[in-house]
This record gives sequence, C-alpha cells and structure tokens, in this order.
Amino acid sequence: MARRALKLASLAAAASGIYLYGNKFMDPNDFGVVRVGRAIATTAVITYDYLTSLRNVPYGSEEYDFLKSQVHLRSAERLRELCCANRGTFIKVGQHLGALDYLLPEEYTRTLKVLHSQAPKSTRQEIEQVIREDLGKEIKELFVSFEDTPLGAASLAQVHKAVLQDGRTVAVKIQHPKVQAQSSKDIFLMEVLLLIVKQIFPDFEFMWLVEEAKKNLPLELDFLNEGRNAEKVAQMLKNFDFLKVPRIYWELSTRRVLLMEFMEGGQVNDKAYMEKNGIDVNEISRNLGKLYSEMIFVNGFVHCDPHPGNVLVKKCPDSGKAYIILLDHGLYQVLSESFRMDYCRLWQALIKADMKRVQKYSRRLGAGDLYPLFACMLTARSWESVNRGIDQSPVSASEDVEIRSNAAAYLPQITQLLNNVPRQMLLLLKTNDLLRGIESALHTRASASSFLNMSRCCIRAVSTYQRSRSHSLYRRVHISLTEALSLWQINLYELFLWLKGSCLGNWVIAFLNRMHHST
Repeated sequence: MARRALKLASLAAAASGIYLYGNKFMDPNDFGVVRVGRAIATTAVITYDYLTSLRNVPYGSEEYDFLKSQVHLRSAERLRELCCANRGTFIKVGQHLGALDYLLPEEYTRTLKVLHSQAPKSTRQEIEQVIREDLGKEIKELFVSFEDTPLGAASLAQVHKAVLQDGRTVAVKIQHPKVQAQSSKDIFLMEVLLLIVKQIFPDFEFMWLVEEAKKNLPLELDFLNEGRNAEKVAQMLKNFDFLKVPRIYWELSTRRVLLMEFMEGGQVNDKAYMEKNGIDVNEISRNLGKLYSEMIFVNGFVHCDPHPGNVLVKKCPDSGKAYIILLDHGLYQVLSESFRMDYCRLWQALIKADMKRVQKYSRRLGAGDLYPLFACMLTARSWESVNRGIDQSPVSASEDVEIRSNAAAYLPQITQLLNNVPRQMLLLLKTNDLLRGIESALHTRASASSFLNMSRCCIRAVSTYQRSRSHSLYRRVHISLTEALSLWQINLYELFLWLKGSCLGNWVIAFLNRMHHST
C-alpha cells in the first residue's frame, strides 16, 4: 500500500513537472529538468524512508525513537544536499528551517544550520553583468577598487567591499542574477511537492512555510525596499546610541544592487572576539534584548533575520563604547495593533506566571487547547518552568534537552499550531529562536535583565494603547500614573538585583548577617 501511494505521488510529481514545462509563465531553460527532477527524487526518497523504516516497529518504544532519529537525520542530510544543489530559494527556505531550534527536531535544525555558510557565490562576470544592466556602467567606471572576494554570500545575494571615485568605502550588495527568475518557480514546485506529501502524511502541516515564502521573497528580492527598511528602523531607534545602521547611497542603488556605508565588526555570537576586544558580553546581550523588545512590543516593526552574520559588534577605539551593527534589512514583520497588544499581554502573563491570562491570550492568538505547548514554544522553557515563572531560574542543561526532545515528540501538534496562529507569529517565532541561539552562545540566556526590559516595553506599549483609546482626561492621567508606578517598581527591582550581585551588595548583606547573629 505504501509503495503504491509512493508511486502515485511520484507520478503526480512528475505530472506537475510536465505542467511546469508546458506552462507559458514558466521558462524551462531557467528551471531545468535536472532541477525539478532532483527535487522530485529527493522528496520521493525521504517519503519512502519514513513510510518503510518505522512501519513494523512498536510506536513509542526505544527502538522506534532511535530509528525515528536516524530517519530524521538521513532526511535532513538529503534536504541539505537538495538545497545546496538547487541553491537560491531552496537555500533560503532551508536556512529558515534551520533557525527553528525549538520547533523542529534537532536532527533537522543542526543539519540545516550549515546552509548559512554554504550559500552560492556569483562569478565576477555575473556581478559585472548585474551592475552593467542596473547601473549602466562598468565596475571600473564606478569604483576606484572593487574586491573580487565577497565579504559574505547569502542565498539571494552577496556583498563586496569597494571604494567609490570620491573615496568613500562602501559595501555593495548584489543579487545573484538567476534568483529573480527562479524564485516563483521554486516556490510553486515546493508547494506541489508539499501538497503531495500531505496526501500521504495527513499530519504533515508545513504549507505555512510555502505561504510565508510566497509573501516574503518578493520583498527580500527588492533591495530598494531593504534600503527603506534600514532608514525606517534607524529613525525609529535613534534614541539607542549603541545601535549603528549603515547609511544607504540611493544614487547607486536599484532593485538588484544596494550601496551602503561600509561597517565591520565581530559576529554577535563570537564570545572570544568580544573578550579579546574588551567588549562586555552581558551589555551586548542586554542591548540586543532592548532593541528587539522595542521593535516587537512598542513599534510593531521587527527585523526578522537576526542570525549572527547580520548582527555585528564593534568597540570604538576612541570612546571605548561598544556598538551593535544591524545589517540585512530585507525581511521585516509589521505587527497589527490588535496582535501586538495580545502578544504584549501574553508575555506579561508569562513573566508573572499568571496561567489564566496565559491561557486567555494564547487562545486569542490562535493556540486553542494547545496553549501549554504554545507557551513552551514561545519561551523555549518546560511547562513546569512556565508555571513556576520563567524569570525564577535560568535554563538548565537538562531542561534544554527536554525542550529539544519535545520538538520531535510533538511535531504534529507543533505543525498544527503553526498553521493555526496568525501569519505574523511565524516570523516572530523564528526571530525568538535566532535570538536564543545568540544568548546561548554568549551564556546569557534567560537573564533577569532581559525579562525586565521586556516588561518595561510591554508596560509602555499597553499604556500608550490605552491612552489612545481613552477620551477622559482623568482616565489618561490614571493610566500614566499607573505606568510610571509600574516602571518605577521595575527600576527598584533592577537596583535590588544589581546590589545583590555587586561587591557592595555582598558586603552589606554580610554586615547585616553579622549584626543579626551578634544580637
């Protein structure tokens, strides 16, 4: 029966491939029979592996869990090979999956993470072609120097260091020439293959991935949109003096070429670089948390690709101040006001361990009866820790293992949740996991200061919303006083934590203990 289903799936997939070639909107020269065939073959092999490897093994047994892990690993490796071979959109989607640390089985996330360092590189001739077509000039006419080796290569583009004729050092982001033409066809192929897989495995709920790619890829492929996002976030967060966003040079920017101010530094997860350069790791982690709390809760305009290559740190030699440099502004999520308020109140409930409100706002965000799982996905903590209070204790190694194991055990429920929650939530979950990865590398995860910063932003956001809805002066004054009192309480608690951890605080506590024992 399984083999028959697989044959039907393969025939359907082949038929979709024939449709691609016959469709007047799809250029077979760009897509290629090898490209389509490779995707169909990989999908068929992965499907057959899952169908046959676990068929005669008792569900829930140790042998079942072991074999399932092996199938996950083989399938992840095949998927990685497919992404590397087909490049472009496939690598982009693979990178997205690799970032979902606490939502997918570890075998997948660990295997697909390497795609960040295995992105394709365009040749010098391809780069010259794109610049000639978009800017109407040769490289030597525009630049005094242009480094052949890219500073970095990603799934959709690569960045080169160059010097303009007027002496300004710039970073030149150039789109891979074939990505634009192939992206819509790649997404269509993925959609067809995922629909076929869903017919064989009804619990397989990954259509949200295709829907997100359909919505976001056109935006990421428009570098003018990226430039506008960069300027918007720089203006929005101008009060943070530790943040640097590269300036955009519009006169030499197009949809496929983006010229910006050149900035360099160490990656934000490189603890050794920070220690070598005298950068306070805790301060960087704290400031990164402030940035994202402000974006998510207060402004509802969120940079959704904070992997370490897009977030750099550097210490100014003159002032000694450490800066965070935020790069790659192609992917932002705009949060609606109603969603943002529910999300704020949910996090307030999670921090206070108010389970009734956790249930209420989780349901409002589409979690339904799966709200305990949703709370664990958001916080990357166990349900026991959520009930106790996520700010009460740091994440232990055993708890981290438990969460990762649950990602595999509850995969059908997780995929069901991802299909039910608002689309705005999907990129936030990815962003949360990327930020947790940075905190884990810096050993600053689940620090009290991060929850205090989140609480501040939630209080400010909810108070601003309430004031905008109130027509009574008395009510607005009352809201402002309540806000001020709540923020003052947080400041007082933060002072207490600082004293508790400082030498002065330890001395005071020791002195009081000595006085107590003497009396």
